Amino acid sequence: MKRLALILLLLCTPALAHVANHPELNSWFDHLASGKGLCCSIADGHAVADPDWDSKDGHYRVRLDNQWIVVPDDAVITEPNRAGRTMVWTWFLNGQRAIRCFMPGSMT
Repeated sequence: MKRLALILLLLCTPALAHVANHPELNSWFDHLASGKGLCCSIADGHAVADPDWDSKDGHYRVRLDNQWIVVPDDAVITEPNRAGRTMVWTWFLNGQRAIRCFMPGSMT
């Protein structure tokens, strides 16, 4: 029962990708998509600090829950990053954290 409540809470939480002081980006965030579908439709977006993402062997990877997860190629957002920061949208698939969308930043 607790697991179901947590899943419902995660699915009903508004996306954290939107920036309150940049409301002009709301529509852009609402339409962001990867090869896995719309990013904000069922998954929350989170900013990723530079030390928590990189590329290795030709693929992006993200550190989530102290574990490096390789970003599937079809999860990478290929349009220009108007938000300027690295973002990841995750969900749970078969009990495992999976990446729905990933938008690389500038790695400054």
